[in-house]
Amino acid sequence: KKSEVSEVMTKADLKPKSMHRAKIWSDDVENLYRFQQAGYRDEVEYKQVKQVDEVECWPETGFVKKLQRRDNTFYYYNRQRECEDKDVRKVKVYVY
Repeated sequence: KKSEVSEVMTKADLKPKSMHRAKIWSDDVENLYRFQQAGYRDEVEYKQVKQVDEVECWPETGFVKKLQRRDNTFYYYNRQRECEDKDVRKVKVYVY
């Protein structure tokens, strides 16, 4: 299961055109929450900074499984939803 962000070309100069806050939870909002917890804007920025082609995801849900922070420590995530309803509005959704 690929996110919409995975389909965006990951060029080194790719920058978002706009940003808005998430209003409701979705699979994409869940993954954005995980990237932002680890200190990245989104999957595109993570791939640019860490120079990886793929992000490790849970096969059952498609949610991000593991991310490496900029200080090289790792965040490990559960298979289930971690972004609670109270945190949804904190998630920034970038438009390319």
